[in-house]
Amino acid sequence: MWQYFMPTKVYFGEKCIERGIEALRSLGKRALILTGRRSSKENGSLDDLTRALSQIGIEWELFDDVEENPTFALVRNIVSEYRDGSFDFVIGLGGGSPMDTAKAIAVLLKNPTLNVEDLYDASRYNEALPICAIPTTAGTGSEVTQYSVLTDDAGFKKGFSHPALTFPKIAFLDARYTLNLSEALTRSTGLDALCHAVEGFLSRRATVLSDLYAKESIRLIAENLPRVLKDPTDLRARENMLLASCLAGMVISQTSTTIAHALGYPLTTFKGIRHGEATAAFLDVIVEQAMIEVPEKVDFVRSVLGDVAKFLEYVGLNVRVPINDEELMLWTSRAKNAPHVQWTRGNFTEELIRYLYERVKLH
Repeated sequence: MWQYFMPTKVYFGEKCIERGIEALRSLGKRALILTGRRSSKENGSLDDLTRALSQIGIEWELFDDVEENPTFALVRNIVSEYRDGSFDFVIGLGGGSPMDTAKAIAVLLKNPTLNVEDLYDASRYNEALPICAIPTTAGTGSEVTQYSVLTDDAGFKKGFSHPALTFPKIAFLDARYTLNLSEALTRSTGLDALCHAVEGFLSRRATVLSDLYAKESIRLIAENLPRVLKDPTDLRARENMLLASCLAGMVISQTSTTIAHALGYPLTTFKGIRHGEATAAFLDVIVEQAMIEVPEKVDFVRSVLGDVAKFLEYVGLNVRVPINDEELMLWTSRAKNAPHVQWTRGNFTEELIRYLYERVKLH
C-alpha cells in the first residue's frame, strides 16, 4: 500500500505572484516576510511580493537577515523579535534557508510556550501559522515539502517536520528570480535537486507516483543544468530547472532523503561546502549500491545521466576538504546511525562510510 499527500497549491510561471494574488488574501491580513540580506532585493522578488501584498491590503513586516544554513539561535532571535506581532501567516522568500526558517517560525509563533528544540517532537503541537513559500533558487524544493533543516547549538544539522502543518499552503515559482544566480549557486542548488530526485527514486520508500516525478526531474536536470551553467540567461533552461527542483521536492516529501544527505551535512556545517555539492559528492556510490536491489532503476539513472561520476565532474563538482582523524571517526559514526540509512538501498558499512569521507579528504 502507498499514499500520497502534498497539500501545497503551486503557482508556476512568469509573474505568478501578480497573477495568483488572490491566493494571498486567503492566508490573512498580516504577514511576516523572512528573507536573506541581498538576493530577493536584487532579483525583484521582494518588490513583486510587497507590491502584491499592499495591493490587496495585507500588512507586512520584513526580516531580511536570514543566514545560510539557519541556526537555532537565529530562530530564537526571530521569535523574540516578532512574537507580539499578531501575524496571520509567514512568507519564506529566497533559497532553502528562508523557507526552512519560515516553517520553524510558523510553528513557534502559533505555539508561544514551545522552544526551538520542541520542533523535533511533532506531538507537541497541532497548529501553525499558514506558510507561503517563494523559491529564488532551483533548488531545494522546500516550497513543496514538510521538512525544515536547522543547525543546532552544537553545530550539527537537524531536520524536523510535521506531517501536515509544515507544508506551505501556497508556493509561487517564477524562474525570472533565478536569472542572476551565480554559477556556483546555480551548480550547488541544481545538484541538490538532482540528489533529491535520485535519492528519492532509489529510496526504499519510493512509490509509483514519486517515481514518475523523480524520472522527469532527473531528465530535466540532465538536459538543463549544463545548459544553464553555460548560459545563465537562458530563461527556458531556468524554468526547467525550477520545475525539476519542485518535482524533486514532491518526491522527497513522500520518500525523504537517503544517506547521501547525512554524509554531506558535516561538510557543509564544518567545512563550508555548499549543501548541494556536499551531498552530490556521494551520489555516484548511492547509485552503485542500489544496483543490487533495483538494477532497473539504476539502469534508468545511467541511461539519462551516463556515468554518474563523470556527469558530476562535467558540471564542475569537485569537493576536497581537510578532515582530521577525530572528525573522520565522529562523522562516520553519525552517518552510520542517521535515520536516513533505513531508506537507503545497499549496504553502507562503517568501512564504506569511512572510505567515502577519505575519498573527499584533501591529502
